[in-house]
Amino acid sequence: MPVTLINPDALPQIDVYHHVAVASGTKTIYLAGQVAWDSAPDLALQTEQAYVNVHTALKAAGAGFKDLTRVRVYVPNWTPDMMPELLKGIENAMKKVGETATPPATLIGVASLDVPEHLVEVEATAVID
Repeated sequence: MPVTLINPDALPQIDVYHHVAVASGTKTIYLAGQVAWDSAPDLALQTEQAYVNVHTALKAAGAGFKDLTRVRVYVPNWTPDMMPELLKGIENAMKKVGETATPPATLIGVASLDVPEHLVEVEATAVID
């Protein structure tokens, strides 16, 4: 397997992502930020669609969520009370595509995205053999 995910004992143990991804593959895949173009103004629904779009892009490159080495999630006007909706969207996407994703992840609150209707954008990097 070209990606090994690690949670060092000395770091907080987080359920939804790992702190470290060790990649030994030879092909790196960089995905553009994925958004939900046709979804309602609902953070959970848009997050679900963005992650499904990531899955679609990974599959087109011969990869899957198991190959992710990094995920960046951008949310406009982020507040911590938005976390349950964000996690609900990720969970629903994982159920829909039949995979799990716990690579190193960064959540970034931003002023805005490309259009006001977009409530989340997900960018990812993967490595395969």
